[in-house]
Amino acid sequence: MAIPVTIEVNAVPTSADHFGNMVIVGLPDSSVKESHSRIDAALSNSGLAQPVQRVTVNLAPADIRKEGTGFDLPIAIGILAANGQVDTVSLKRFMIVGELSLDGSLQPIRGALPIAIEARKRGYEGLIVPQQNAHEAAVVNRLKVYGAHTLQQVVDFLNGSEGILLPTEIDTRAEFYAQQGQFDLDFADVKGQEQVKRAFEIAAAGGHNLIMVGPPGAGKSMMAKRLPSILPPLTLAESLETTQIHSVAGKLKGNRGLITERPFQAPHHTVSQVALVGGGANPMPGEISLAHNGVLFLDELPEFSRAALEVLRQPLEDRKITVSRAKYSIEYPCNFMFVASMNPCPCGYYNHPTKRCECTPGQIHRYLNKISGPLMDRIDLQIEITPLSFDELSRSQPGEPSAAIRERVVKARAIQEERFKDTPGVYCNAQMTPALMRQYATPAPQDMEMLRDVINRLQLSARAYDRILRVARTIADLDGAAAIQTQHLAEAVSYRNLDRSSWGE
Repeated sequence: MAIPVTIEVNAVPTSADHFGNMVIVGLPDSSVKESHSRIDAALSNSGLAQPVQRVTVNLAPADIRKEGTGFDLPIAIGILAANGQVDTVSLKRFMIVGELSLDGSLQPIRGALPIAIEARKRGYEGLIVPQQNAHEAAVVNRLKVYGAHTLQQVVDFLNGSEGILLPTEIDTRAEFYAQQGQFDLDFADVKGQEQVKRAFEIAAAGGHNLIMVGPPGAGKSMMAKRLPSILPPLTLAESLETTQIHSVAGKLKGNRGLITERPFQAPHHTVSQVALVGGGANPMPGEISLAHNGVLFLDELPEFSRAALEVLRQPLEDRKITVSRAKYSIEYPCNFMFVASMNPCPCGYYNHPTKRCECTPGQIHRYLNKISGPLMDRIDLQIEITPLSFDELSRSQPGEPSAAIRERVVKARAIQEERFKDTPGVYCNAQMTPALMRQYATPAPQDMEMLRDVINRLQLSARAYDRILRVARTIADLDGAAAIQTQHLAEAVSYRNLDRSSWGE
């Protein structure tokens, strides 16, 4: 959410023969304080008369810290208005934001979309932004968005010159739906690995978190990158929400309006805790918020720092992250699917069909124990991947395309949407509470007895019980079954590899 800042300018005549005596108050950070030099040069190089005055600029409300270069343009306009060079009546009709170059041209800013949403909410007639941000801001309907190239254009427009700036108009819905379904990566490129692709389909259908365990080169990253291509399409509301987060973070690419594909964030294992969850001196969304409504993929999970991994526990549970510091407290949304991959052991070749593992059982246990139990509790599907043989790799026939898998996923999600329509905050099987599980994911008595025998025989951990039932409910939805059946439970049990007591022995 954007917080409006009112620029107040007070100009007092002075005997100075040049502009340079300006004070900015209202908790500005360094980038805002430096605007003095940019504004001075921009006014001079734009041929606009510089005031022979002592200028005081107040950024209200004064108790909120201001950061960023987007205040350059409104401060410059405020100075010119105080000097009688801009019509003050027109200023009340528009919200203005933009960074100034020394030659008077405008540079893009972060957060144009949430600023546009706030401008419409507050009843402004229009929003003036740098031309590079016009398309992004124009997705907000019932608001005129004017993209400007230079400070002089903005001055002329505010003074009533016709044809200087024209509103940027786009058909938001038409543009959104036209760009959907366009993916560079497709599951048709994946040969073999049918069980793993089935696990991805189940994860996408129920919103389940997933971890892959396998040796280097088995295709873990390849398949993870293709997960967005089988997820349900973004709704327009989800797209607006996702785009706002990326806009604030300055991550929108090119002259882009809405994000139409589900995000896929894959930070390196050296990522810091702050970069993962967000925050910093000037609070910014982290990787988990950039993955909102999409996928967060952590490759080589045990290589991430323990501190970074442990901060994932609360976001995975609450679907939001609260960052509290001495000077601020801010909440970011982070409703994402968590997908991870890891080697089965330090050398990577435990359970490999052809290569010999050099690790001892103790080394394997220590390696796996880098992932805490509470974090593993939040992962529903655990799948082991083995590398393909030469014959499987050399097959020319492509795999099943993402579009076909996605069609089944969308049908399963539609069943869940209907099931949870009266339960706020629950949209898929992975989010079921214990009460909902008793209502929708309780097997028949004979199947429950079978599940008890399987858990005892395979010595699965207690935490596996709820995960098996959630996954079984999703498998039943993919089959179009009203109730969980024996085959659904059996398949769900097969996705609990790391819970088996024999792993690593």
